[in-house]
Amino acid sequence: MRVCGRLCDTEEVVTLTLAGGRIAEILPGELHPDLGGPDLWLSPGFLDLQVNGYRGFDFAAAASVGRVVTPEEYRGILKCAAAAGTPLLCPTLTTSGHEALLRAFESLGRALDEDPWLAQAVPGLHLEGPYISSEDGPRGAHPREHARDPDWDEFQRLQEASGGRIRLCTLAPEREGALPFIERLAAAGVVPALGHTGAIPQVICDAVSAGARMSTHLGNGAHAMLPRHPNYLWEQLAADGLVASVIADGDHLPAATLKTIVRAKTAERLVLVSDAISLGGMPPGLYDDGLHEVTPTGMVRMAGTPYLAGAGHLLDWDIAHALRLTDLSLAQAVSCATSVPARVLGLADHKGYIAPGFDADLTLFRLFSEGPLQAAATLLAGEVVYRRPATTPSPT
Repeated sequence: MRVCGRLCDTEEVVTLTLAGGRIAEILPGELHPDLGGPDLWLSPGFLDLQVNGYRGFDFAAAASVGRVVTPEEYRGILKCAAAAGTPLLCPTLTTSGHEALLRAFESLGRALDEDPWLAQAVPGLHLEGPYISSEDGPRGAHPREHARDPDWDEFQRLQEASGGRIRLCTLAPEREGALPFIERLAAAGVVPALGHTGAIPQVICDAVSAGARMSTHLGNGAHAMLPRHPNYLWEQLAADGLVASVIADGDHLPAATLKTIVRAKTAERLVLVSDAISLGGMPPGLYDDGLHEVTPTGMVRMAGTPYLAGAGHLLDWDIAHALRLTDLSLAQAVSCATSVPARVLGLADHKGYIAPGFDADLTLFRLFSEGPLQAAATLLAGEVVYRRPATTPSPT
């Protein structure tokens, strides 16, 4: 198979020859491609480290109440992501009771064992909590009653239930036993990430020394008011050992805050995540017996308030928004959704780059002056998992 597009870094038009699920050759120019053309940007496939659900389905909800979830239901979320240019994502399970988490991980693990396409699309699972702050503000929307101290035996049971697929764990380093827990995560090949934390700066430093490597959605899951200078946001911004993930949807971070985080961390230490939830992509209106509202812009908030209830967009929106609100170039913004998350997960030797021998996870897309980028085609291991119907592009 041959795929043609314009590289985001050099703007050179190339044709990729694909074979065996990998990039076999990169040829200059447009050479009789089967897919794409010089009018499309070509990038590695977007990799989203944090997706809770989308368009009415949550990765955890059904399994947590004991209902059997079919692989096709999980495929529904991945198909939506592929239509937004994202062939790779980490299903994210958040703070809940032990039995609910165990059922959810067992369900996901079983589906990934049964469905090769799901297994290819999911490079790992993300456990966000339950080992997070119990305080209002840092806890965010996670239920207080289930926030608890790290428990290595519990984590091992969850990891076993998942089939060993938990690759990222977000926790608050101030919880009792968190620092040795971070050391054990790192030793086990799981990426420790700091998030939903109210830790003092020294504890952030200690966590980095123990092996923490990422800040999860930096700037969110935090107190409304902080000390002016010594606080956990400045400390994480200054820590070169921490990559920061951000939700660049225009709702979660003001433009000036997003721009400051980007400048402090630089594109080399920045990951764009969607943190999408089940109400993302749903039609505007009230949901959950009127508790939540999806606005006409796609924002998900507590009904009748300005408070967010989760993220409503995927990476097609976030990448385009980050381009407009920050100093990131197109190549840098794309790298924050491809090569940097691949590096975080330890996959940069075969994912996240366009190079011979690398996995043929690819995204072809268009950019407009407003709105999300438009995915024209998305490939996973050399197979087309989404292709936009042949219509005239509608630039805005």
